[in-house]
Amino acid sequence: MASHTTEVDLEGVLRRALRATGTGTRWAAEADEMWCRVATRAGVRREQGWKLHVSATVASAPEVLDRALGVLLRGESGFKFARSLEQVGVLNSRATPRGSSGKFITVYPCSDAEAAALAERLHAATAGMAGPRILSDQPYAVRSLVHYRYGAFVGRRRLSDDGLLVWFIEDPDGNPVEDKRTGRYEPPPWAVSPFPAVTTPAPSRTGEGDGGRVVLGGRFAVREAIRHTNKGGVYRGSDVRTGAPVVIKEARPHVEADASGSDVRDWLRAEARMLDRLTGLGLAPEALALFEHGGHLFLAQDEVPGVTLRTWVAEHFRDAGGARYRADALLQVARLVDLVEAAHARGCVLRDFTPANVMVRPDGELRLIDLELAVHTDEASLPTRVGTPGFSAPERLADAPVRPTADYYSLGATACFVLAGKVPNLLPEEPAGPAAEQRLAAWLTACAGPLDLPDGVVEMVLGLMRDDPAERWDPVRAREALRKATRTATGSVAVGPAAVASQAVEPDVGSVVAGLVEHLIGSMTPDDDRRLWPVSTMAGESDPCTVQQGAAGVLAVLTRYFELTGDPRLPEVLSTAGRWIAGRADARSPRPGLHFGGRGTAWALYDAGRAVDDRALTDRALALARAPQQATPHHDITHGSAGSGLAALHLWQRTGDARWAEFAVEAADRLTAAVRRGPDGVGWAVPAEAVDPDGGSSEDASAGGGKRYLGFAHGTAGIGCFLLAAAAVSHRPAHRELAVRVGEGLVASAVLSGEAAQWPAQAGDLPTAPYWCHGSAGIGGFLVRLWQATGDDRFGDLARRSTRAVAERASRAPLTQCHGLAGNGDFLLDMADATGDPAYRSMAGELARLIVCEKTDRRGQVVFPNEYGDVSTSWSDGSAGILGFLLRMRYAGTPRHWTVQPPA
Repeated sequence: MASHTTEVDLEGVLRRALRATGTGTRWAAEADEMWCRVATRAGVRREQGWKLHVSATVASAPEVLDRALGVLLRGESGFKFARSLEQVGVLNSRATPRGSSGKFITVYPCSDAEAAALAERLHAATAGMAGPRILSDQPYAVRSLVHYRYGAFVGRRRLSDDGLLVWFIEDPDGNPVEDKRTGRYEPPPWAVSPFPAVTTPAPSRTGEGDGGRVVLGGRFAVREAIRHTNKGGVYRGSDVRTGAPVVIKEARPHVEADASGSDVRDWLRAEARMLDRLTGLGLAPEALALFEHGGHLFLAQDEVPGVTLRTWVAEHFRDAGGARYRADALLQVARLVDLVEAAHARGCVLRDFTPANVMVRPDGELRLIDLELAVHTDEASLPTRVGTPGFSAPERLADAPVRPTADYYSLGATACFVLAGKVPNLLPEEPAGPAAEQRLAAWLTACAGPLDLPDGVVEMVLGLMRDDPAERWDPVRAREALRKATRTATGSVAVGPAAVASQAVEPDVGSVVAGLVEHLIGSMTPDDDRRLWPVSTMAGESDPCTVQQGAAGVLAVLTRYFELTGDPRLPEVLSTAGRWIAGRADARSPRPGLHFGGRGTAWALYDAGRAVDDRALTDRALALARAPQQATPHHDITHGSAGSGLAALHLWQRTGDARWAEFAVEAADRLTAAVRRGPDGVGWAVPAEAVDPDGGSSEDASAGGGKRYLGFAHGTAGIGCFLLAAAAVSHRPAHRELAVRVGEGLVASAVLSGEAAQWPAQAGDLPTAPYWCHGSAGIGGFLVRLWQATGDDRFGDLARRSTRAVAERASRAPLTQCHGLAGNGDFLLDMADATGDPAYRSMAGELARLIVCEKTDRRGQVVFPNEYGDVSTSWSDGSAGILGFLLRMRYAGTPRHWTVQPPA
């Protein structure tokens, strides 16, 4: 048997198997960071079909691979396997998406008959060994490591209606169908399974008296799922004996398994023990039962009414407003201090104390939940590398011994989250720069004034979050600091334009701009056919040429920088990037829209070619912009007619060619014809079958259609902004009237909280965050333009109130354009330009200061984290969008990207 240590070389297992079977000359292997791919030298792989997956744990992987190779190397079907035990651990992690978890070995059978034969042999070879269930597949047999699904064998992708790249297969008629990779086995209807039917144990159900609900452990009826993750589900239900509400937590076998065989089931057992220790103390739920069902482990506990602290922070800030929220937040911080101190007094070290693991009851009292990593000081602990970045102490994530001081750090981070709405993501610097606590202090100091934090509170947070565990404040000292706070927390927050202007000094963004440009130049990879610049794909991967997440967004910002500075390095960079984009952009049938469409790409290409006097690039850009566009269900700026029309207006202004004005007017006419008018105003519905680009499906808002968004990116505000600009060219009253009607609808939908104006994503919903995409920053940007065009003070007043919403949320915001400080700062600069009031520029300076405090220096380059903690260069969620805003701060009067100025 192969060794079960993490030193095992899985590629070495392959080499030994090739020698042992004498098949080394028939097979070729190549490896990347994640996979070792093996194929016969003369083999031809099918493009789709039934494929096999074999799971394993870190402990079983070497032997599972050895046994599987004994089957696979005698055949002709290609396969791949995770190349290291570290990667096996990643595949089996609790954080791995359910659609891809557990797939240690993937086999691409030569035929359906071969698939069935290989599955039988692999099942026999690996029977009785350990490995997790693969949720996207059907197990070959009960408790088999071998699974199968129908899907793509090769990497074929296409753009969805939302402009995101998705894997696809073809139906029998040759039509593309998305190859969905979810946590559920869902074969396409035309695919006939060649495998024997599997009889899986059905969950136990009660009789007719309770409606046939699923009952776990013979006692707990499941009502709904709270969430599903790779480690298992969390469910709400009831105790059929008492009727009391319960929460049931599930642990799947072999998830997060280590070399010793421990997995998340051991975590759940540890949580049950901890809940037993805390019984009757009012600190945590009461454990009711720990039991197995269908091979999975479950823990039932009484349900704590209320919401998580993370949800409370978001909802209470939205509902209470800044002044009331501050007072309540300080009270919650005091309760958090008491909660940690009480847990430690009972010998409980929490190890994962976060806003998601604390419940706020309706009476405001707090309870601990999800104690799976908690340990008692007198018992052996599970490995401690697992935690929550940003909230777990640095030494905790480095497998340090269990100490209460790590909980002090988490207490400080959680208090920071309650007071400021987030914990800054301070990425490691290269070479090491200022200590993390110094960088955190700079950020908290920048937040303290606008947040109106009482004296001593910032010092308390910093004391709890000291880098050195021995220097961290304990709960006793933290409580004393709260008591000594000298300022009241009940006054109004000083975030208005006049207050900011009286005290703000614009940050020096010059060095940050230079470092960002160094990063964008240094990270360009023109030899890579897939991506010119690195971007995050956490929200989905888009066309590599577009504005939103592709090369066009970066190209546009570097072009602007060259126009402002004349940097001699940039002409070659712009030409190289332009040629890369021009060679890959779809000029036959481009998608509509500005941020996801071909005309946005053409906009960036044309401006770059014009800046470096490259006629080939400008010609290519104009050809791309003229090409017939694909049909789309969208009307908005990002994906639809409004965005295409806005790009046409820009090209008309750049070229003077009247055909571009005609394109813009045609887009305005289409929008005028497609508008829906009703008692609640005008709007353009996203069809029910379309998917919301920000996540989730667009369910019908009424019998007559789908969602009708209000915001700039996907809704009426962006469409109205285009119509207003188009009306100045078309001189058609219908276009201007429709833009005004959009504005009136936004006036009616505004939600006023104190001096701040907010909007829901859709009329009638609760207000959303004040970002460019759906909220106040984007809507306010349209309303201030409408105020300039009409002189109607209703629009101007709401635009000014939008600045208050932006300022109040500044400490809570990510850094980026679409959902964050860069887009919000651009709106404030728009207000400064439109009103002539320098106070708005000062407010934008405060946002720039917060951005600068989260910068990371890496060998002369500056990078920033996006919403997911990744380093991305894109316009929407990365460095390019941040640079676009900071350039406007550095060079006053610089116009905003992706907007057009009214004709003189």
